[in-house]
Amino acid sequence: MSKGPFSTPLLSNGRLFTLGTSAVLTSFDAATGAVKWRKDWSKEIDTSKLFTGTAMSPIIAGGVLIVHVGDDTKGAFRAFDPLTGAEKWSLPGHGPGYASPVVRESTTVSKKTVSQLITMTDKAVVGIDAATGANLWTIPFADEWNENIVTPVFAGDVLVISGTRKGTLGYRVEPKGNAWAATQVWHNTDVPMYMSSPVADGKYVYGYSSKRKGQLFCLDAATGKVTWTTDGRGGTNAAIQSAGPNLVVLTTDGNLLVVKRDPAKYEELRRYDMSDSETWAQPVLLKDRILIRDAASVALWSLK
Repeated sequence: MSKGPFSTPLLSNGRLFTLGTSAVLTSFDAATGAVKWRKDWSKEIDTSKLFTGTAMSPIIAGGVLIVHVGDDTKGAFRAFDPLTGAEKWSLPGHGPGYASPVVRESTTVSKKTVSQLITMTDKAVVGIDAATGANLWTIPFADEWNENIVTPVFAGDVLVISGTRKGTLGYRVEPKGNAWAATQVWHNTDVPMYMSSPVADGKYVYGYSSKRKGQLFCLDAATGKVTWTTDGRGGTNAAIQSAGPNLVVLTTDGNLLVVKRDPAKYEELRRYDMSDSETWAQPVLLKDRILIRDAASVALWSLK
């Protein structure tokens, strides 16, 4: 595995935000590259004990830029004004996982809309009010190596989470009076995910299991039942994206697969050899090109 960074940069309103492996958050002017502001937690936390250092990707939700920094002993969610870097709120607690957050617009019993930041810490899955920093709900999700890596996804009204030693689980997150409750609706131990984050398509989830040395699968999120899997031996990890009617899958072995997005059966349409070194990062899909970063370089491929 390369030395990083492992966090995906965020581009918003002419600013580029990066979070490095040593927990340094930087705001750049996207046009000129000038540093506008920076937050450095590298001296406050011990990222050397983390599997890959700081890896979560910054996100803007509820009008603020949110990151999760810390180590295996403690951490904090921190929210900033994207323009000035002024801190808006902080929520101390668990250290960060390696997953990146997602945002879900939810409606309370009183019809109030809440932007929920949903992500994995090193010990749980949490829902946080992005505007205020209030912790709305928590699902305990401890791992013996603190390897909570898979980004949660919603398929329909079901939140799908996974860990290599826990399997894949479905939850419904609903308002209960003045609070929120996360209720487990199924648990499938046959398709655990380790580092690869799934994609949702309606009620179906397409993912990459760590079993059988790596296998693609499709799962019905309403029931937790698998509709198909590949034979396995696909590689250590795979980055999966939706692209029109298909899936684009980049494996760590440098193979780029184009797979029909079909819950009934697996159909591989194309396979390309893209790299001689390992490819851990998500590819960037452009109109007629694809940008691929491997362990040694960045390459731009034409699709024409």
